[in-house]
Amino acid sequence: MASVQSNEPNNLENSKPRILTQKTSNQARKLDLRWIIAISCLPLLGIATAFGIAPQTLTDNIPVETIVEEVALPQLEALSSLNAIKEYFWVTETIRRDDTLVALLKRLNIRNDDAIEFLRTNHDADALASQLKPGQSVRAQTSGAGKLIALEYQFNNTHLLSVTNSDSGYIAKTHEINFNKHTVLKSATIKNSLFGATDAADIPDSVAMQLVDIFSTDIDFQTDLRKGDRLVVAYEAEYSEGLQVKAGQVLSAEFTNDGKTYSAFMHKDPAGNVAYYTPDGKSMHKSFLRSPLEFSRISSGFSTGRLHPLLQTMRAHKGVDYAAPIGTRVKASGDGVVEFIGSKGGYGNVIVLQHQNKISTVYGHLSGFAHGLHQGKKVSQGEVIAFVGMTGLATGPHLHYEFLLNGDHRDPVTVALPSAEPIPANYKAAFLAQKAEYSAQLNLLRASNVASID
Repeated sequence: MASVQSNEPNNLENSKPRILTQKTSNQARKLDLRWIIAISCLPLLGIATAFGIAPQTLTDNIPVETIVEEVALPQLEALSSLNAIKEYFWVTETIRRDDTLVALLKRLNIRNDDAIEFLRTNHDADALASQLKPGQSVRAQTSGAGKLIALEYQFNNTHLLSVTNSDSGYIAKTHEINFNKHTVLKSATIKNSLFGATDAADIPDSVAMQLVDIFSTDIDFQTDLRKGDRLVVAYEAEYSEGLQVKAGQVLSAEFTNDGKTYSAFMHKDPAGNVAYYTPDGKSMHKSFLRSPLEFSRISSGFSTGRLHPLLQTMRAHKGVDYAAPIGTRVKASGDGVVEFIGSKGGYGNVIVLQHQNKISTVYGHLSGFAHGLHQGKKVSQGEVIAFVGMTGLATGPHLHYEFLLNGDHRDPVTVALPSAEPIPANYKAAFLAQKAEYSAQLNLLRASNVASID
């Protein structure tokens, strides 16, 4: 290659570098900036190039198919029905003392006149209008506007009144309640009184009274109870919707009195007759009750000689006086026949009963006699025959009770009472099998002390 030489004067060559030198700083800065931008863009160019030359992916070859599926929309009628249900609600109210039907319905949010009129006048709904029992609960379902939809009222232990709304108006019906029976196990320790201990143990009064009847021929509940006496009991109870509504019969029981334990087991024969027996099948009921009163205290015992409080002379007291309020029920201590009923001297109003085996009993100072009682009438053990009073020679209300054998007076508290018949032989095997089950239940409670009172 031929070289080309410049013929320009030197001054031009010498001036050119100077010109270049003057522009170098500005132009160099521009070049540097361009190079920086170009270098920083290289990664992006690489990425773009990569995408540009990348082969097609496998998903590009997958066939695409459009699928159409019907989706069910919410039914407006169902939503409307759901909303309507949400507008109804239940309200429960307890009947108050001196409550009125109008006041009760108002608290239950029942405002529609046709429902109020129906509950006031309909014969089938009369249980609500006529039997407002304080403490009982009534529940009603109403709309937000106060329209009655349904009402329920359990007016006794066995029946329920229900009121419903129909297309033709309100309908009232009385239903018999279906109960579930369960066995309830309880125990109690006595420190002051039987009913105090049973109340503390949440044992119903009806069960406590059964215990008194079962053990009354062995224990005088007026005089024999001691602090520390203990009882265990298994009894039936009826439940409705998980709540106990009624206590039933005692199935088995054990009572420890002053260190001595008495056990009783129920037996029901094919005819439905219920009786209680000892573990070996002897009857718990003697031929006579130890006391003709359920609860009282002895104010004057049997004595061959005492100072009479009114006559102020020494006289034999041939019976036992039980102090009790006027009107307290007096029971026949055994099966017998009324030999005398009326007024007799210092006895005041008196009843004399004649029993088997030449035994007779006397009940004096009575305020009145049971309705329909007359001479010659048969009475059963435990039957109410009269009421405590203070007629005749009496300083206060009490029962004077005598027990005579062959005409001779015996101390009613200590006299040996004849036993009743044992369980019939043809029932004994079934009784012993049932007793084994009852005994297992009582064993669960013997080691526990559920309740005591101070």
